[in-house]
Amino acid sequence: MSLNPISIYNYGADEERAEIARMSSFVGAVAIGDLVKSTLGPKGMDKILMSPGPSATHEPNITVTNDGATILKSVGVDNPAAKVLVELAKVQDDEVGDGTTSVTVLAAELLREAEKLVNQKFHPQTIIRGWRRALEAAREALEKAAIDNGNDEEKFKEDLMNVSRTTLSSKLLTQHKDFFAKMAVDAVLRLKGSGNLEAIQIIKKLGGTMTDSFLEEGFLLDKKIGMNQPKRIENAKILISNTSMDTDKIKIFGSRVRVDGTAKVAEIELAEKQKMKEKCEKIINHGINCFINRQLIYNYPEQLFADAGVMAIEHADFEGVERLALVLGGEICSTFDRPDLVQLGHCDLIEEVIIGEDRLLKFSGVARAEACTIVLRGATQQILDESERSLHDALCVLQRTVAETRTVQGGGCSEALMACAVQQLAMKTPGKESVAMEAFARALMQIPITIADNAGYDSSDLAAQLRAAHAEGKNTMGLDMEQGEIACMQKLGITESFQVKRQVLVSAAEAAEMIIRVDNIIKSAPRQRQPDHPH
Repeated sequence: MSLNPISIYNYGADEERAEIARMSSFVGAVAIGDLVKSTLGPKGMDKILMSPGPSATHEPNITVTNDGATILKSVGVDNPAAKVLVELAKVQDDEVGDGTTSVTVLAAELLREAEKLVNQKFHPQTIIRGWRRALEAAREALEKAAIDNGNDEEKFKEDLMNVSRTTLSSKLLTQHKDFFAKMAVDAVLRLKGSGNLEAIQIIKKLGGTMTDSFLEEGFLLDKKIGMNQPKRIENAKILISNTSMDTDKIKIFGSRVRVDGTAKVAEIELAEKQKMKEKCEKIINHGINCFINRQLIYNYPEQLFADAGVMAIEHADFEGVERLALVLGGEICSTFDRPDLVQLGHCDLIEEVIIGEDRLLKFSGVARAEACTIVLRGATQQILDESERSLHDALCVLQRTVAETRTVQGGGCSEALMACAVQQLAMKTPGKESVAMEAFARALMQIPITIADNAGYDSSDLAAQLRAAHAEGKNTMGLDMEQGEIACMQKLGITESFQVKRQVLVSAAEAAEMIIRVDNIIKSAPRQRQPDHPH
């Protein structure tokens, strides 16, 4: 008679123990790594993500992207370890903006190596001990190799251009990378080190080609001016608000009104109109010549503003209002009784400009001089969306580089350098940990190998050459994916931000360590639906 293990959990709960739990974690994580692996590097592939539209009859939403974080966010995963890696890519995206694919691939490769070691009866804690020492060595090697040109303005600008080009080279914008790299660098340098990316606005307009995109100094708002109002205002004083301007209809909430004739309805309407008129007068009394509201402005108040010669702009979406307030140096207000306490926004000129077939409002000479708008053009909506994601990554990385001016060599050079340092330490380390350290070095080398694979070159040959070059101390050698050979990254100007690289290394090691510590997965029982009680 076979004894069933006693279950202490609720009926329907599930538990995976030791080997099976670990296997399930490893398999999930490695599968996620393989999913985004093909998007790594300058010759990475794109993925098409299709999500169902708002209803069954609608067209599905289609996204074409090779941004690791976007792919992983859109893929619903059920495996707990896979979820950890998805979260990891998300954090990388929020923290430094780029390196989302690298961090996922590195964590997955570490777990692939860990799986082999666990199968050879290595204890997870031994692996972790080795990894921690390896991480320390890799980090040290990376810090030693970092170059800091923060004090030399010319060299630093060149570094920024290189970082920008390198980031864009693995994205959709790669065929015009010089054009967009310069645009991103100009936009970030305008921030003058404040690092507030909110001041850079990206507007997407269909039509034209990618190279029709441009950087507009000042601020563009994708809105129309109200009827019969001034189309151009110099020395604008702007009130930014979030208030309802639609009470010229009868809106008497929560009450019933009985009237004995339509004349009475007109009286109520008149009272409402009077209220609205008073509100408009209060707004105009702030001494403004431009009023921007987040909500709708109905015909009657619009007419009142037109009579007073005030430009009124309605329905500036929330992000637009927030950003406007930041850029114009004003505050968002919703009551208008104390004009003395309200901080108005200022700019030198508001005028209409035409881009493609659309009219937009341009604010020039804004209070925060660092504000600018990037207008992206492209043939389809998918191209525009992907261009925005690519540019956003480049802007984030540049902003990080301005804050932390150190840079490192790209093209798999830094990974090979760290792998070499870890390998050397492993040779001097007695005991089982050295095996775990070698596994860490192998995982690091997977990044250049994957970059070469994605370009269709012979990765094992290139990886061997790269390893040999670094062992000889040629520590600027990396992969040149144009020629399919190893070359000096410094000469080619393939540069990456030190902070992004460090974050990739540390985050991937931490996530992999967390997953490898797991020895039980317990799924709680699903909640039972209560049967409906008969009344």
